[in-house]
Amino acid sequence: MQVQVNTSNGIENKDSLERWATDHLNEALARFRQEITRVEVQLRDTNSGKKGADDKRCTLEARVAGHEPLAATHHAESQDEAFRGATQKLIRMLEHTLGKLDRHEHRVRDTIRRNPSA
Repeated sequence: MQVQVNTSNGIENKDSLERWATDHLNEALARFRQEITRVEVQLRDTNSGKKGADDKRCTLEARVAGHEPLAATHHAESQDEAFRGATQKLIRMLEHTLGKLDRHEHRVRDTIRRNPSA
């Protein structure tokens, strides 16, 4: 799964931010790894440096193989809270969307529940 981090309006795009976001998303979205090809992260300071409640925004867009992209946005006081909130929203969207696919399309994927000798 490829992770692309974009920042704007006063948020510095440092290598450490990209590494942290990539590590966090790879861990949080591990169970969806076979379905997701790329996640785009957009971090933005909506007040451009001024202090204020919920002035940081994070949008995560997951590209799901063979389907429309899913996007989740979260506003918070800090960049970290916005990122983690958007991650949780994206996980719920993926669970809902891919759960429906499991029920209707019977996707073939690796699982630890499969007994090869059965």
